[in-house]
Amino acid sequence: MRKTAKIVSRAALARISRRMARDGKRLVLTNGCFDLLHSGHVRLLARARRLGDALAVAVNSDSSVRKIKGPGRPIVGEKERAEILAALEAVDYVVLFREETPERLIRAVRPRVLVKGGDWGRSRIVGRRTVEADGGEVRVLPLRKGISTTRIIRRILVRLGR
Repeated sequence: MRKTAKIVSRAALARISRRMARDGKRLVLTNGCFDLLHSGHVRLLARARRLGDALAVAVNSDSSVRKIKGPGRPIVGEKERAEILAALEAVDYVVLFREETPERLIRAVRPRVLVKGGDWGRSRIVGRRTVEADGGEVRVLPLRKGISTTRIIRRILVRLGR
């Protein structure tokens, strides 16, 4: 599959998810900003993919990243972030969402498995109730210690003397 064919709309991903569920297959969904993709992201996505038959990555749009992270973010635009994620072997589908949280997307897609990184407590995971009410599973995967986009940005600023 070409990487651009992996970038789908919310409606298309919902159709894919329904078809997979009908066929007894599990769609795994994770979400995030994925600004300055790093090895922690890559490892989390690879582990998430092993939890089902296909992995969909929901990516915050530029406007939603700014609302969450502030006016200086994202560093990398939404189209580039989506294309980079789509190029990863572990990723089957990428979908952008404009809201601050993926709640509406999760309700539309109804994944069988919802994955978040270990910096999220189970009770704070958006969409958890929806997935569990459908009989799905919510998994919190450990993060790679010491690696984050914020730390990378700080390191760059320090090295530039700012």
